[in-house]
Amino acid sequence: MANTKSALKRVRQTEVRTERNRSEKTRMKTLRRKTLAAVAAGDPTAANTAASTYASAVDKAAKRNLIHPNKAANLKSKTAKALATLA
Repeated sequence: MANTKSALKRVRQTEVRTERNRSEKTRMKTLRRKTLAAVAAGDPTAANTAASTYASAVDKAAKRNLIHPNKAANLKSKTAKALATLA
């Protein structure tokens, strides 16, 4: 365990940041599942709104360095490709 006050503070900060990052990544995964479910259901309106929300969450995660920018681009591209199957 940490001995100094500054080390204890770093432990607390790491716990808070880890929890925040985990919840944001979980939210992204949930939005992705909802988007793909709407595509599978064949509902273009719901799929487009879900995809928009998902793309926004992915962009924010990339901006905050939760995921790599290229991964964000790949995830959005896969979603767009799935949406294109509805057309």
